Amino acid sequence: MPLGLRGKKKAKSKETSRLVEADAAGTSAAKAAGLPPPPANLRPRLVFHAQLAHGSATGRIEGFSNVKELYAKIAEAFRIPADEILFCTLNTHKIDMDKLLGGQIGLEDFIFAHVRGMKKEVDVLKSEDSLGLTITDNGAGYSFIKRIKDGSVIDKIKVINVGDHIECINGANIVGLRHYEVAKMLKELEKMRTFRLKLIEPMKAFEMIEPRSKGGKLADGKISSGRETLRLRSKGPATVEQIPSELEDKAIKKVDDLLETYMGIRDIELAATMVEAGRDKKNPDELAVALDEALGDFAFPDEFVFDVWGAIGDAKQGRLQ
Repeated sequence: MPLGLRGKKKAKSKETSRLVEADAAGTSAAKAAGLPPPPANLRPRLVFHAQLAHGSATGRIEGFSNVKELYAKIAEAFRIPADEILFCTLNTHKIDMDKLLGGQIGLEDFIFAHVRGMKKEVDVLKSEDSLGLTITDNGAGYSFIKRIKDGSVIDKIKVINVGDHIECINGANIVGLRHYEVAKMLKELEKMRTFRLKLIEPMKAFEMIEPRSKGGKLADGKISSGRETLRLRSKGPATVEQIPSELEDKAIKKVDDLLETYMGIRDIELAATMVEAGRDKKNPDELAVALDEALGDFAFPDEFVFDVWGAIGDAKQGRLQ
């Protein structure tokens, strides 16, 4: 299908894998002996450890299969409402957007949950076409600010900070929308008009808390090799997968940069899906068809598809640094 003629299709879900909870060695041994694998309730479960970023005891998190269930389990462990959690970071209590819990958790990662803090309302004059914001979301209905461009409209408003949850735009509640929908709303606001943002900043962390470098592990002393990661999705089950190769990782990061350039969002899971869709495609037209099949709801522009194709090709040839 030529570029420019692609229709918008309904996204198809490929998330049919179940969460791998059985110990691989034990399962293989059972098969070798001609025995069925042990029942699910007797298999080891993936266990992670977590703290509230502003300070708490350590909680034990297990028994989740997607992003929303993870937040619910964290809330249950600390006896707080699930909607109090804005986002999570891995291995640091700080508001570090490079350490966000997104679509994947390493099996030895330690989770820090950032909860609601102070509310604030800010009037913003959109004096330029771009506000200088990069928006992301937590996969459970909350969008927040991931990056603010130096010298931009938002950068000049010092009460707006990275990590702030955007709750309302001009009185319209946006909880439940994906980050790309929020970015689109902000982009479509009329230039030279003032609009109002209702924000919630994360509760500030105590600096004396030391981030944990390790924590999550397989129950019963079965430690991960460190080459696997738990991939979470906003819908569908989680799966234990191999960590992407160095070349794949570079391609994913490049595509994530392209998402920010074209759409004002960053989404490692989405970028990984796009790289996977284009891995074996021979030209940009085949990539366009694959993206429509996997992510048709986005209706990506042709220029973006060409750049994604180039990024994947550069990664294959080792040209990405």
